[in-house]
Amino acid sequence: MFDKIKAYAPYVFSLIASAVFLDSLRYKFTNAPETQVIFGRLDAWAGSFGAGGLFAQSGLFSQYVIGTAELVASALLLLGVFPAFRRLQTLGALIAVAVMSGAVSFHLLTPLGIDPNNDGGGLFAMAVTVWTGSLLLLIARRRTLLSILGGLRAAILPDPASTNPIATTRIHPV
Repeated sequence: MFDKIKAYAPYVFSLIASAVFLDSLRYKFTNAPETQVIFGRLDAWAGSFGAGGLFAQSGLFSQYVIGTAELVASALLLLGVFPAFRRLQTLGALIAVAVMSGAVSFHLLTPLGIDPNNDGGGLFAMAVTVWTGSLLLLIARRRTLLSILGGLRAAILPDPASTNPIATTRIHPV
């Protein structure tokens, strides 16, 4: 029984996170009043310490930027359901954890609060659900995650052997 749960849980997490993200896009991409309240409150808070415009419609963390990240995460999570694209599911979960870490933090640590739209905290509960599910998905796919991170490390940092002139010098017999 536990083996079945372990096998299917990543798919369940992917579907739940994707459903939540895709449902929220209608609010973010149409500039719905609920979205205006949330991002307006965050922008006013950022403005209070000199970072006004950070959450505005053209800001670095606007509803469109966050919505696009959620759309990409959803696409990767859903594509990762197919075995040939399993690595993409891990990338989608990584993006989801990053976006939802921000969302949960902003709900808890700013004037936004856990119930900005008077929905009984439903939005916050969904953020925590997606964050938790995505984190569990990363744990389940930790080997893939470590492989991806190792590949990024190799792409960004030079190989110590290639920068060592002694290691790259070959002595040819005469």
